[in-house]
Amino acid sequence: MASDYIVGFYFNLSFSGEDIAFKEVSGISKELGIEEVASGGENRFKYRLPTQGSSKNLVLKRAIVSKDSKLVKWCSDTIDGGLANPIQPQNISVNLLNEKGEVLIKWVFYNAYPVKYAIANIKSHESEVLLETIELAYTYFETKS
Repeated sequence: MASDYIVGFYFNLSFSGEDIAFKEVSGISKELGIEEVASGGENRFKYRLPTQGSSKNLVLKRAIVSKDSKLVKWCSDTIDGGLANPIQPQNISVNLLNEKGEVLIKWVFYNAYPVKYAIANIKSHESEVLLETIELAYTYFETKS
């Protein structure tokens, strides 16, 4: 049945007790690294051995909001502060919701902190909603359902 499939358009992000809407979330991925090792006397192939796992940064896009946003303030404090003050990592979750607003799948990103904040290009000949992009680095993530 088509209704058994999970759709990806109804989601939110939980940060510091707030549920925040975003247009797009990307970077939910992890992979195992590979190291190629040549073996003496064996010229037909290289051994491909697993190394450490890695993840991409979490990228969040949404319409620009007021400066009262806790998330934007956290980004500003972290990025503008340089390394004069310690970075305050936060656990952040992305929640995929069903039609009733109940959480189907939750991705929890541990020790996340902002590494980039950007505003989309401003163009005088287009009347699109102005988007902000927030990029977060994190230690690891878990999937919970």
